[in-house]
This record gives sequence, C-alpha cells and structure tokens, in this order.
Amino acid sequence: MNDRAAEGAIERGMRRRSGRVSDTSINLAHGSGGKAMRDLIEDVFLGAFDNPLLAAMEDQAVIPIADLMHYGDRLAFTTDTYVVDPLFFPGGDIGTLAVAGTVNDLAMSGARPLFLSCAVVLEEGLSVDVLRQVAASMKRTAAQAGVSIVTGDTKVVERGAADKLFINTAGIGVVARDVAIAAGNARAGDAVIVNGTLGDHGTAILIARQLLALEANVASDCQPLNGLVEAMLAACPRIHCLRDATRGGVATVLNEFAQCSNVAIRIHEPALPLREEVKGACEILGLDPLYLANEGKLVAIVPGGDADRVLAAMRAHPAGEHASIIGEVTDDPRGVVVLHTGFGGQRIVDMLVGEQWPRIC
Repeated sequence: MNDRAAEGAIERGMRRRSGRVSDTSINLAHGSGGKAMRDLIEDVFLGAFDNPLLAAMEDQAVIPIADLMHYGDRLAFTTDTYVVDPLFFPGGDIGTLAVAGTVNDLAMSGARPLFLSCAVVLEEGLSVDVLRQVAASMKRTAAQAGVSIVTGDTKVVERGAADKLFINTAGIGVVARDVAIAAGNARAGDAVIVNGTLGDHGTAILIARQLLALEANVASDCQPLNGLVEAMLAACPRIHCLRDATRGGVATVLNEFAQCSNVAIRIHEPALPLREEVKGACEILGLDPLYLANEGKLVAIVPGGDADRVLAAMRAHPAGEHASIIGEVTDDPRGVVVLHTGFGGQRIVDMLVGEQWPRIC
C-alpha cells in the first residue's frame, strides 16, 4: 500500500470511529464544541438515532423535496419544548414525551410525520446514564411513530441554571391533498369523539411527584397518535377538527374549537371515559378531569353521519380501543362549551385559567 492509499485508509477509519463518553456526569466541556461534545453526540445521540441524514453530521439535514411530495402537497411544521418534572414517570419519560408530543402535533393537521429535530439543554451534573435512557426512549418512540430524528443541538448550562434536562423537538410532515382539518371547521350536527380515558398523564405525574398518596396503578397515556389518525382519515377523509388534549385538557381544546368555529359544543358527563383512580384523585384534590393534561388523547369533531364509522375505526386501533362519543355541536350558545351533568343539570365549561400543576409536560 502506497503512502496516499495508507493516508486514505487512515482517514476513512477515523470517520468510522465513534466517540465514547468516559465521564459519568455532564460537565461544561460537553457543551464546549470540542472533542468532549463530539464524543457525547456520537455516543449518546448518533448511537441512538442513527440514520443516513443524521450520520452526515452536518449542521442541517438536507431532505429531497421529491421525497416529501410523494405524500402530499402541503408541509406541516411544528416545534415544542418539554420540561416535565420528574424526568421519569409511570408510562414514559421526557424522551417519550418529546417525540410523541411533536409527532401528535403534526398528526392533528392530518399530516404524515416524517422528520424530527432534537435539541437538548443539559444541566451540569446530569448523569450520562440518565441521558442514555432518555435517548433510548426517543429511539423507541420514533420507531413506533415511523419518524427519523435527523438533526439536533446540544447545550450545557451551569449547575442550578436548569432542572436537569430540557428537550426541544421540531417536526416536519406532509398533508395529503384531500385533507382539510382546522379548528374553525366545526358545524352544527357534528359529533365530538375522544380516543380514550382522560386525565391519565396528569394523574400519573401527580403520583410520581408523591403529591398524591394513592395506591393506584395509573400510567401516562403518552403515545404517538399518527397511526390512529391515519385510520380515522381512511374511515372519514372529511374530519373537521382534530387536536391533542395536552396542557389545559379536553376543556381547553373544546373551547378553542367552539370559539374558532363560532358554534356551541355540548358534552355529556356520563359519556366521559374516566378511570376510577383518576376520578378519585380529582375528588381528593378538587380538580376537574376535563382540565387534566393528556399525552396520548385527541379530540375529534366529525360529521354526525360519519361518527359511527369513525368510532369503529378508532376502536379497531390500539390507541383508540376505548374511544367514545362524548357530545355534539349545536348552533347556540355560540362560542361556548356546555356540560350536561349526570344529575340533569347544565354548566358552562370555561377555558383553563391559570395552571393546575406546573411542569406537567
């Protein structure tokens, strides 16, 4: 082998070589832009998210437009930041949230989610093993949703300047040509559907924080919903409104629909799917489950004539097996959500004011 060939072999070998983090906890050098940062990225993130676009290790992912146009004619783009406390909770962790939450934001427009970015803010002293666990959760959830994490960023702040780990994910998806979902599309006669039990995530976080001394097996509902939305659109391409009920819960989503569409939305208390454990937690703490956060639940407004077909499609999917029709859209009183109680009364359900619990997602 001549000198030039030897040099080429050495260069290729160096490109293949992956860095390895030897530290047990994050320090400021991991955000310096030097070798320690490169080793962290290659070891933890590239190792977990490996795909051709990410492996190029450029400052951006370059995606052929032709690949996107295969799925539709409009681009959906979203971003969200995740600051949950604690980082790990029954049913998931901050990594699961970061992927599922952004996938779901894309899916609520009817888009097919395709690519995600991942930016992390790490506090000095965070365990590297904790970061590995979070990255592994992101990998699993991305695989479940059928998306790729193709670019990202890493920042390290001094001890005490953050709370262990914050994650931002942005996402790109493509909307099919015949899909037109928007908060202003609800019409009188439409049906209101949710895909399962409400308030599970909020209750799981309360228990994980040990703010609620219950012997209850409540896990977060955190999950990607794009597969469920795909099944719903196959049953009814004319879905009017979709939104995932995260912070502010179902009540806030319904108020947004009622106000944007200038209609009334009436829901029925006996039809609300609630776990007994969630009911009990709300009674103890004086909370309303309609305002509790969810991370794997959506609210759909569909034409009344298509409601049974959509419901059947949802119940045939693992993410919608407990789907229920909880109400309907009427003309009056416009811009208002009305709850019909189990006792035969009615009350107005306002949008959430303030915050029931901080750092929920």
